[in-house]
Amino acid sequence: MTEEDLVDYLEGSGYPEHLVRGGSKGLIARYKAFVEEVERGYPYRLDDYRRDLDVRGVIETVGLSDEVREEDARLEDMLIEREVRVWESLPGNPGWDFGFPRNASKELLKGLKSAGLLETFD
Repeated sequence: MTEEDLVDYLEGSGYPEHLVRGGSKGLIARYKAFVEEVERGYPYRLDDYRRDLDVRGVIETVGLSDEVREEDARLEDMLIEREVRVWESLPGNPGWDFGFPRNASKELLKGLKSAGLLETFD
């Protein structure tokens, strides 16, 4: 996929302007920032988490997965409850759609509970 095709895809799929402008480099940068946020303690809500998972799905769709293998491994190390499907960024069973950060914020945990994805919450 050319960079122009990628920009057209992002634009046509309704992604925010900052991601469209950033193209492939912007997608990769956003995903890397997301993984860093997860490592520090993901501070956002479930909707935000799912949007970040969508970015990873786009990276897969447009053929940029080799660029983020290290980040995928780091994310996987941070996830718990791996049998819980938190989102469906792509058909099939992409690993990043399962589980949630072990150091998730209270906001993310509340969202998971409200969505019926988390049984207990303190």
